[in-house]
Amino acid sequence: MSNLRRFWFQFERLPVPTPLNLGCGVTAYSRNDAISLLHERVFGADDLPPLINVIDDVSISQLEHKHVRPNLGNHLERGIWFPQGYDAPIDKLNSR
Repeated sequence: MSNLRRFWFQFERLPVPTPLNLGCGVTAYSRNDAISLLHERVFGADDLPPLINVIDDVSISQLEHKHVRPNLGNHLERGIWFPQGYDAPIDKLNSR
């Protein structure tokens, strides 16, 4: 049985238009593991934007239904599932 958990992070609105303004979904072993994935795959060495909310063990049914739910990646595996496109560490994404 997996010990993976789903987390939903909401940040203060970023100055540029981005799906991250809707939030970020992460599946990880713990909140600290989820934050590590955010650094590794989304924000790199930059600080995370200020958090306004974190939902531990979020249910997919709790998420916004017009933009978030139709665009989910695989929330059953460890990684970033919303927004999509952050499935590899930043250094691997930059080397493509």
